[in-house]
Amino acid sequence: MPHKPHLFFVGLGNMGNPMAVNLVRAGFPTTVFDISQKKADNLTRIGASWAGGLVNGARDADVVICSLPGPKQIREIMLGDQGLIANVPVGATIIDTSTSAVDLVKELAELARTRGINFLEAPVTNAADFAALGKLSIFVGGDQACFDKHKFLFDVIGEKIFFVGAPGNGATIKLLTNLLWFVSAAAIGEGLMLGAKAGIPLETVWDAIKSSAGNSWVAQHDVPSIFAGHYDPSFSLALCVKDLTLINEVAKSQGYDLEMGALAKSLFEKAMRIYGAEAGELHVVRLLEERAGLLLRPPQIGRAHV
Repeated sequence: MPHKPHLFFVGLGNMGNPMAVNLVRAGFPTTVFDISQKKADNLTRIGASWAGGLVNGARDADVVICSLPGPKQIREIMLGDQGLIANVPVGATIIDTSTSAVDLVKELAELARTRGINFLEAPVTNAADFAALGKLSIFVGGDQACFDKHKFLFDVIGEKIFFVGAPGNGATIKLLTNLLWFVSAAAIGEGLMLGAKAGIPLETVWDAIKSSAGNSWVAQHDVPSIFAGHYDPSFSLALCVKDLTLINEVAKSQGYDLEMGALAKSLFEKAMRIYGAEAGELHVVRLLEERAGLLLRPPQIGRAHV
């Protein structure tokens, strides 16, 4: 790497902000932008510059990195006369770490190619605390040579980097892993409840799950959020429903339906109707707690009634 490229980071939410922090701390000259300037305060304090607008940031960027809520925001940021693709320099690279739609990824990659711009999809997975530690898993789709050229950036924000081939493959892998996550999030509550209602201490139930064939990333990482009663506010029910919609659309485009995917979508939609779009993802377990009349809260499990 003969020189450190100038980065423009767009989207400073729960995942984007810690990724941008790691890049700034690694010494990359970085300009940042978000619809909320307040989200950039911690970044400007450690040396990042505030862009003031998309066009301002795009024009001087060697590499643009985006972290956005979903396809709607990606379209708004990428397309049009004021969008990134129209305003980054020829030869620049756009890296989109958002969870996107497969068809949209393909559309953007082709449009960027016609303008002489490199485009890599790079959806990330694991939670915000992993983002802060630089330990994300990243699924990169696009041109192999472009990926190789920019791998040093992925190494700053991620621990496990997968090159998955053509544009759209990264979105597909991210969505299928999210399907497993959301199904597991709903199922873990049912497993815990079965044990709690039988009078088994929740700590024992949890330890047994982690030592069994039923263990999972959700069992390891998400159960403390249930026990604490905040249900993981770092990832909203609205984002779950958005991703589950995309997941089921992929299956339909491939000619079949997902029974578990459809059921998970209905459960998360119900939770969102009751608790609100911004409620944490594990409110899908709160639904079960209310049906069962028991909160999953150690150690006073017998007295923790809804």
